[in-house]
Amino acid sequence: MSFLDDAKKKLADAVDKHGDKISDGIDKAAAAADQRTGGKHADKIAKAQAKAKDGLDRLDGKNDGPR
Repeated sequence: MSFLDDAKKKLADAVDKHGDKISDGIDKAAAAADQRTGGKHADKIAKAQAKAKDGLDRLDGKNDGPR
């Protein structure tokens, strides 16, 4: 197993165990960014938030999340 395969497996295991906490962190970061920009960039922040959560779902490999 190569280094990247091993790293991907470890990352997927971490996402399986802590995916809900990571998702909450993404939500909190998006809310903080939106608040600091005064809502000026809400559409861009929401788009980045959605992409981050999609990436999280792809790493999970399971379709068990709230989305």
